[in-house]
Amino acid sequence: MIVVMRESSADHEAEDEWAEWRKLTPEQRFLESMKLWETFLALGGSLEPEPDTQSPFFDPEEWRENLAHGRPGVRVLRRGGV
Repeated sequence: MIVVMRESSADHEAEDEWAEWRKLTPEQRFLESMKLWETFLALGGSLEPEPDTQSPFFDPEEWRENLAHGRPGVRVLRRGGV
């Protein structure tokens, strides 16, 4: 018995993307990677590492989750009466 396996269309598309990537020069690859970083940061990504809560040096008082774009936090200011 012979079993013939065909590539799925998703596998074929992924291979096509890798073939396109391999055709780029190192400089072109670098520029394309920089575009991805710009998108990542524009979507709210952070370059700050996740804290290691298991570390003996972890200080929960110092670490604040989900800082607003690296700033100390968001504060609501009210002007005038309510």
